[in-house]
Amino acid sequence: MELRVLKYFLTVAQEESFSRAAEKLHLSQPTLSRQLKDLEHEFGKQLLIREPRRILLTEDGQLLRRRTEEILSLVDKTTNELLRSEEVSGDIRIGAGESIHFAQIMKVAQRLRQKHPGLRFHIITGDGRTTMTRLDRGIIDFGFVYGKLDPAKYKELPLPVHDRWVLLMRKEDELAQKDVIQAKDLWQSPLLLSRQTLSNSTHGDEMRNWLERPLEQLNIVGSYTLIYNASLMVKEGMGYALSLDGLINTEGTSLCTRPLVPAIFANPSIAWKKNQIFSKGSKAFLAALQENATT
Repeated sequence: MELRVLKYFLTVAQEESFSRAAEKLHLSQPTLSRQLKDLEHEFGKQLLIREPRRILLTEDGQLLRRRTEEILSLVDKTTNELLRSEEVSGDIRIGAGESIHFAQIMKVAQRLRQKHPGLRFHIITGDGRTTMTRLDRGIIDFGFVYGKLDPAKYKELPLPVHDRWVLLMRKEDELAQKDVIQAKDLWQSPLLLSRQTLSNSTHGDEMRNWLERPLEQLNIVGSYTLIYNASLMVKEGMGYALSLDGLINTEGTSLCTRPLVPAIFANPSIAWKKNQIFSKGSKAFLAALQENATT
């Protein structure tokens, strides 16, 4: 399995056409087709479904596409780090969920770029579980995450900020008449919970303690990973969404938020793999974050 052939495969998967992929790769169509036939023979599996007007992926092909994207991303990342090893430059990839406090991380990034213009920052959005998976696979350098981390696997820099939990709802809903929301108000209400709230060893621990009821005793009607899509579910009347404050601008909309009491907070941190080998750029960024966290 050669990187060159994996790039061919990914281009065909993206273009859904041998002819368009061959043109993009500057190859003849028969050559490209033969290379991918050889790849299928190497794995002993069909990867492509060759329809008259479109190329589709089999289930094995979809798996190979995901892995190929990860492999080629790592190759590019490693190449850039090696080529720029003598200077503070290159790519820094950060996985992050939604938080108004992520702006503080970007302020640090911009100040560092003013000193080292060769740095490039790439933000890959996802919930905590997705971010940690990307961190484990080396796709990102740092994760902006919440909840407990395994100290045997990760190091972390706690950030001097916290996010308060609120309930997102329609202004016409019954609970919108309240100034604050107690746990008992939600025991019979249709709830939309984040995937992390439904998971162990995340900030869901605090939320489940606050609710004072096992999840199976609640009326959970759906879940979400990012709050914007959950807000659309709320607008349609599907339920109430528990969210971190400040993520949805409700001004001038049909939605509103109410704080939970007693108040509960989620505390973010910057995480990285314990044995991570950093580029000079990543080292400089971490040092800047550490300095900012103590000032």
